[in-house]
Amino acid sequence: MIGRLSGILLEKNPPQLLIDCNGVGYEVGVPMSTFYNLPGLGEKVVLLTHLAIREDAHVLFGFGSAEERNTFKELIKISGVGARTALSILSGMSVSDLAQAVTLQEAGRLTKVPGIGKKTAERLLLELKGKLGADLGAVGGVVHHDTTSDILNALLALGYSDKEATLALKQVPADATVSEGIKHALKALSKA
Repeated sequence: MIGRLSGILLEKNPPQLLIDCNGVGYEVGVPMSTFYNLPGLGEKVVLLTHLAIREDAHVLFGFGSAEERNTFKELIKISGVGARTALSILSGMSVSDLAQAVTLQEAGRLTKVPGIGKKTAERLLLELKGKLGADLGAVGGVVHHDTTSDILNALLALGYSDKEATLALKQVPADATVSEGIKHALKALSKA
């Protein structure tokens, strides 16, 4: 129904915004990834939106990119995942990180998001497989799936963030074993 808002940003109270569109103020919930990229108060803002209609409320959600909005729509189709949970997932990890977690089937990365337990994470991975990931988040080929996953899990266990570990994985040769891959990744991380 409402697919896009263009107006003046009046208020920013995470995760809520108030946008004035020709005299009508719209309250919009946004993920933190969109929130951090907003202009200052009183400036023009354009958001793609999704209107969630429930029995007790009509809630408008805004996104800075079509990729985020499409991912949000895929998330809310999953049983047990509501709009607030989907917003929390998109606030906790980028679309590309989520796609990579789905591709590598890593529930541990999803359970780091507040409100996502092990069962929900596993259901998300199962439901999103084939819909999200594969082309977006692939790090290694099918043959190297386990190796790449093991290297990534080792880096995460050592305390590196998802972003740092993913960047370090790009420095690892495709034919490396797990131990060689960890050495390459740690060397790349020490230079950063």
